Amino acid sequence: MELILKYFNDFSDHQVNQFSALGDLYETWNQKINVISRKDIDSLYERHVLHALAIAAQFPFRSGMEIIDIGTGGGFPGIPLAIFFPDVQFHLVDSIAKKLKVVEAVATELSITNITFQHTRAEDIKGRQFDFAVSRAVAPLKDLWRWSKPLLRKERKLEEFKNGLICLKGGDLTQEIFESGLRPHQVSVADFFEESFFEEKFLIYAPV
Repeated sequence: MELILKYFNDFSDHQVNQFSALGDLYETWNQKINVISRKDIDSLYERHVLHALAIAAQFPFRSGMEIIDIGTGGGFPGIPLAIFFPDVQFHLVDSIAKKLKVVEAVATELSITNITFQHTRAEDIKGRQFDFAVSRAVAPLKDLWRWSKPLLRKERKLEEFKNGLICLKGGDLTQEIFESGLRPHQVSVADFFEESFFEEKFLIYAPV
């Protein structure tokens, strides 16, 4: 938790309590249903929570916005972002039901009320639109863009950014970006988080 407060400190007591409880909750649930690798569970706050909040460090989501988390897995980046932005609605989607079971249990335990869940593939969602799509490295950029673009509304609510797709990815992304046919904005997470884990981690932003 100290790691989160190193970079962010404008939290209510309720938010601090929610972030503080994440470690024990995930450790307990991970023993029942493995949603986080064994080697990462001891580094949950660095490799999962703070990593997710890299999006919050760059994108000031506002009250009333709707965000879809594609392939949320164990709830990242959706769960930390929902705690960070309690007035923003997050829709967490995954094709694996047992992972969503863990995410729903964590959200219920922490009284995170601005989250909905759907057991489906993003490409099968019909009749809904969002301001932004977020995702970790669950698929190549070209696929994430193909899935998310039909779900993104055009009317923007942020002056600084057009609606779009925001991905957390790592490593050399040159070929992946080339194959996507996009010209996304790429920001190094190491520019604002100093831990060595973030040295080859990037935020990829593709506006509509």
